[in-house]
Amino acid sequence: MLAQRWMWIAWPAFLVAGLLEVLVFAFVDPQDLHWFGQDLDLSRQAIYTLAFFAFWGLTMLASGLTTLLSLSPFELNRCPVQPSDRPAECSKKRVNGTDCC
Repeated sequence: MLAQRWMWIAWPAFLVAGLLEVLVFAFVDPQDLHWFGQDLDLSRQAIYTLAFFAFWGLTMLASGLTTLLSLSPFELNRCPVQPSDRPAECSKKRVNGTDCC
């Protein structure tokens, strides 16, 4: 299930990052970019690559936040520890029919 959630985050973010890359660099020449008043001493391909990964990271953050906010209360509150592995001082409460710490 965790791998499926990662794909829900990574794949749409990858597609949006590609789209943003096309849209931004259709109007911006990478050689005209400046960073804190200094010219970037990078090739066009390096700027395209860095921009793509920046776009991908930002859109993965947005997709991840959306995925986190879409979790049900049961998924957020379920106990990650198996009953046999719980410490003795763990107070066991019934949550949705299962024991939980």
